[in-house]
Amino acid sequence: MAELSVDLGFCTLKNPLIPASGTFGYGEEFAPFFDLDILGALVLKGIYKNTRPGNPPPRLCETPAGLLNSIGLAGPGADKLQEIIRRLSAKTSTPIIVNVCGQNDQEFVEVAEIFAAMPEVTMLELNISCPNVKQGGACPAQDDQHTYRLVKRVKEHVHKPLIVKLSPNAADIAAVARAAQEAGADALSLVNTFLGLAVNLEKRRPLFANTLAGLSGPAIKPLALKLVWEVCRQVQIPVIGMGGITSGKDVLEYILVGASAVQIGTVNFTEPAAAVRILAEMEQEMTHLQINGLNEIRGKLLV
Repeated sequence: MAELSVDLGFCTLKNPLIPASGTFGYGEEFAPFFDLDILGALVLKGIYKNTRPGNPPPRLCETPAGLLNSIGLAGPGADKLQEIIRRLSAKTSTPIIVNVCGQNDQEFVEVAEIFAAMPEVTMLELNISCPNVKQGGACPAQDDQHTYRLVKRVKEHVHKPLIVKLSPNAADIAAVARAAQEAGADALSLVNTFLGLAVNLEKRRPLFANTLAGLSGPAIKPLALKLVWEVCRQVQIPVIGMGGITSGKDVLEYILVGASAVQIGTVNFTEPAAAVRILAEMEQEMTHLQINGLNEIRGKLLV
């Protein structure tokens, strides 16, 4: 049987499959569909310090091979999420990752401190890249210097592993990745959604209240795969790739371009137990290609 474990340096995962933040709720919602223990880890929906209503509807729009969303990081706040995490950790041994959000740098730090103090939380993912917040919402991933300052500040206050989630909409994602690494990030995850636009032709207006929205799903996979490949060649810390993954073959392609693990997102909406199928397909594909372990192909793309 193929070796699927992943050594991130600061944590070993049983396999590289991680449901992406914002597509897997708070974990509990998916427990009726499959055993959460099969996952390498899971990322909870992004959280701010206080309750957040998110954007007004409509919030979703299907596109060819994709999905536009403008949820706006709605959430119950840090206090409520702590209760949810305690319940969730009693149901699964899978490592729990909290996706940390903030309206400003200080809130990022405060939220990170709250969840770093919880023994049930294995690591944090710093969400510096969401495109679906109103003007004034922090999106440091657009700028390498802001990224450096924020990551360094958070690392000074927390001692749990810190994943930094990057944006494909940055002018130079490799520069942002290098800045995050220099500031002390333990790993990177990329990419978040691409900016897109949907319009209401009859009303001559944008469909979404925020005008632009985030595009995910199979449509973005070639673009995301390219950015993961580029970043993996620029940094020495682990990279968690995401964008349009729907099959075991997709996972192995991300590993081939250099990713250590992957996050699966939009497919969770249409197929709640997708992780089970994708894991089985990975094993089948590895057997077919005579790949004994992921280390045999990681970063081995021939160019």
